[in-house]
Amino acid sequence: MSSARDVTQLLTQWSGGDQAALERLLPLVYDELRRQARRYLGGERPDHTLQPTALVHEAYVRLIGQRNVKWQNRAQFFGVAAQLMRRILVDHARARSAAKRGGGASGLALAEPEAASQPDVEVIALDAALTGLSALDPVQGRVVELRFFGGLTVEETAEVLHLSPATIKREWSMAKAWLHRALHGEERPS
Repeated sequence: MSSARDVTQLLTQWSGGDQAALERLLPLVYDELRRQARRYLGGERPDHTLQPTALVHEAYVRLIGQRNVKWQNRAQFFGVAAQLMRRILVDHARARSAAKRGGGASGLALAEPEAASQPDVEVIALDAALTGLSALDPVQGRVVELRFFGGLTVEETAEVLHLSPATIKREWSMAKAWLHRALHGEERPS
């Protein structure tokens, strides 16, 4: 398996215009992207039309289309991938919901990246709540995006956001509490 250093080096080379680095990068990041996609789609119904491979491929196409990104490291790359996967999932859920005239929105579990036994949450509702949280506290919104959608560890999230792991843990805890209240119709903290 490749190291974070190998991925970072290839990202830097690719940012510098080396297209061969991009070709060497895909095999190094594909398994991690696929693992994330399987986790996101794990809470979906079995006949879901968006499969992990399709989600990875769509995210990868969007990632390589990023023209103005100065890739710095592996954690940043997977953070951007998290944002893109979130957009893809939300767009897919909205399209499916619209096609069914408002019914059947997809669900995901709002939990630690490693946990899978939390209650399901509709993707569209989660996106709306996360958008609201991000408007109030952009750091907490980004922490949720990186941890939940990106599957990044506390340490990787801290690296991407240039914050300490203790700060990430605190922000993650507060963000989960805010989102829980927002998603369950409880009075939202301000």
